[in-house]
Amino acid sequence: MEQPTKIAFLGAALDCDERQEALEEKLASLGLGGDPFPRVMELIRREVDPVRWQEAGQLAVPAWLLPGPPPEAAAELSVAAMVGFVDQGGCQAAADEVGRLAQAAWPAAPCLIAVDHSLAGGVMAALSARLGPQNLSVLVADSHTDAIPMAALAGAIAYDQATNPASVYDPDDPYLRDRPESYNASSFLRRLLDQGLILPGNLYLLGLGDWPPKQALRIKDPRLAAYTQAYARLKQAGAGVVTKADLAAGSQKLVALLRRIQTPYLYVSLDLDLGAGAALNGVRFRDRVGISERQLYALAAAVRGVLDRGAALAGLDLCEFNGRRAGADRTYRIAANLIEMIAFGQEPRA
Repeated sequence: MEQPTKIAFLGAALDCDERQEALEEKLASLGLGGDPFPRVMELIRREVDPVRWQEAGQLAVPAWLLPGPPPEAAAELSVAAMVGFVDQGGCQAAADEVGRLAQAAWPAAPCLIAVDHSLAGGVMAALSARLGPQNLSVLVADSHTDAIPMAALAGAIAYDQATNPASVYDPDDPYLRDRPESYNASSFLRRLLDQGLILPGNLYLLGLGDWPPKQALRIKDPRLAAYTQAYARLKQAGAGVVTKADLAAGSQKLVALLRRIQTPYLYVSLDLDLGAGAALNGVRFRDRVGISERQLYALAAAVRGVLDRGAALAGLDLCEFNGRRAGADRTYRIAANLIEMIAFGQEPRA
């Protein structure tokens, strides 16, 4: 089997978050830029031997889709425009382009530093095509299970609107209804599973905070049942799952799950909302409080242990940065530490 020679860093600042609050934050941050790539690379350049890595390019992103667009792009910004981009395949096209950058960098293992998590799917697809899905384990550490079809999510929202007097969802919001099945940050793993690019038995989901409780699985309302069954099917198909609650209870379940990894290659995907509200705040989704900085490093050390036992690191990504907030806390420092621990075997820096 061919071995990666070094790490190839890729950047992608695409930010197509269609939520109203995200749009308002973007409009208040015109001219900011907010690209996480140069901020993380500033630390990598200073702290990692340059023989061990290279820079392999950045995705070209339209100005209005940057985290902090230039002022002249303000007129293009609307929820409808963001929804149109997602629903018309914009995330899929961008992920495909990122995949081509990753292919061009091989045999250097790609490390993607990105905003929208769906772009990581392009790297995963490219590596699966090159190495074979049977040879590639994919480990995703995330507060959210990014394998839920849009129809199932819409059904759960409709159920919440109908049964929960305190629902945060606006029943008059036209963008919560009749959305097509698109490739996006909450569904991209489902697309890769359906295409056979990731095998269910080679998928490991760590730190999930949205896994339905047992009582939800017993509710028979078809709107909610379709949603909870989307989760149940992942486990039934063989995916490994360690929830946030499991991590809080100790490392035993995590260690046992990681021992299952037998493929020659491992891809690691880190959604930084895993530490939202606990370790860091510079992430797009802060609806769930994540795990502490210490716990993040414990998870990274456990993942590094899989590589030390012989699996080759096929690729890595860190996604869901919010560049409008990340510079105000330790988000970039923690991100660089996670890369340095997993990709280079270094200790985290204070």
